[in-house]
Amino acid sequence: MKGIDGARLIASLAVCYAASGIGALATGPAVQTWYPTLAKPAFNPPNWLFAPVWTVLYTLMGIALFLIWRQISMEPGVRSAIAIFGVQLAFNVLWSVIFFGLQSPLAGLVVILILWVAILFTIISFFRFSTVAGVLLIPYILWVSFAAILNYSIWRLN
Repeated sequence: MKGIDGARLIASLAVCYAASGIGALATGPAVQTWYPTLAKPAFNPPNWLFAPVWTVLYTLMGIALFLIWRQISMEPGVRSAIAIFGVQLAFNVLWSVIFFGLQSPLAGLVVILILWVAILFTIISFFRFSTVAGVLLIPYILWVSFAAILNYSIWRLN
């Protein structure tokens, strides 16, 4: 059983880090060229802060996914919770592609609002099976809430 858990933990983290990597492909070039040209609100964090924050958040997401996945044979509804997680992760990647890759703060705002709702549904579904897994996603929804306000502000200023 421990070998299966170890493999599931590694796979859960790998899925989240892969999403991060895909998002970084869209984000990287724009952070060097387009993003610095935008007007930003006074509360815009320094660029160096984003990578460590997202690294922690993707790690917490991976651990939360693992805690749910390990219950797949014991609890009905776990597959649905994992599917909801997958939907929010797809919107997470999509936001980077839309906001940075397509350089569209307005479309990014629409996507991040959908992402926020998807994260909320994920948290609710994870809490049904693991309080710890649900709690691990709270920093994520808080950061995305801040990011949504930042996205909105950037759209309004530009």
